[in-house]
Amino acid sequence: MSEGLWIKIVGTVPSVLWVAFAATVYLTLRTTLIQRMMPRLTAVRALGIEVELAAELLDRAQEESETAVPPTVRRTALGRLEHAAELLKGGRILWVDDHPEGNSALVELFRKAGMEVDLALSTEEATRLFRRRSYDVLISDMTRDGDQRAGVELLRNLEQYHVDTPALVYAGHFDPERGVDRRIFAATSVPVELVHYVIDLMERARLGPL
Repeated sequence: MSEGLWIKIVGTVPSVLWVAFAATVYLTLRTTLIQRMMPRLTAVRALGIEVELAAELLDRAQEESETAVPPTVRRTALGRLEHAAELLKGGRILWVDDHPEGNSALVELFRKAGMEVDLALSTEEATRLFRRRSYDVLISDMTRDGDQRAGVELLRNLEQYHVDTPALVYAGHFDPERGVDRRIFAATSVPVELVHYVIDLMERARLGPL
């Protein structure tokens, strides 16, 4: 065999060895890589399903409240829900309303987001629940059993137990002249706005005032 041929053979050996080495590494790690990637892919698919479900619940809540919002506002709320997922998990809401059936879609939405939502039909029931445990957010209607100041009176009643939980008024109409309280963070009748306010309060609870 000529000297030139030997030189060519010797020159190609490193390349062949590198190819063989790369193939061996790939075959060895292939299963491990796939196993590590699958949970991520599954999580992405699961997240997509959750976002779709959140959109359905938010749309249902809008229909129940007979309010309409532009598509961009809806998308913004869904985007905040997705990005605030870790903040909302484990958060506690007490929702006081003598007609809770009108809030079912939003209650389910917050629960799907990982929050605990307790329901109370009256000031007395809400007070009992507050004395048993703490909450991050209080959502209340304003009028109950003909009392147009029931929402504000609830907050005044809780004050004697040193409850300082921020409150959101979720009602068709809120008249400040009927009474206000320093703990009322916001008032709205629009589901999308309520979602934003709950996220705002959970950000404060988790991260402190921004």
